[in-house]
Amino acid sequence: MSSNVFGTELEPCSHDPLTGFYRDGCCETGPEDLGVHTVCAIMTEGFLEFSRERGNDLSTPRPEYGFPGLEPGDRWCLCAVRWKEAWEAGKAPQVVLTATHEATLEVVPLEVLVKVAWREERASP
Repeated sequence: MSSNVFGTELEPCSHDPLTGFYRDGCCETGPEDLGVHTVCAIMTEGFLEFSRERGNDLSTPRPEYGFPGLEPGDRWCLCAVRWKEAWEAGKAPQVVLTATHEATLEVVPLEVLVKVAWREERASP
């Protein structure tokens, strides 16, 4: 079983829309996940615009890939490097820490993730 950034069991990120590199609802990762899709984030208009400006349009549905298109409020497993890039630009969406894979810590320090954690988790260890 995979662990989250706290070292406890990785919780699901979203089943609607169905997210994750493996489309299993979790921010699991493995050798074939070159983008390291490990950050469970809650989409915002600001982040969706930021991502679109960098060539990754997450808002437009792509049925040929089974991608519904995201809206503000949706949870999605983001690439750790893209989330960090957004954080550095002041556009990072909130993170669901219990659903964010521990591999994220190789890219983003826990202290940074905690600062933008989903408000109901800010009291977590």
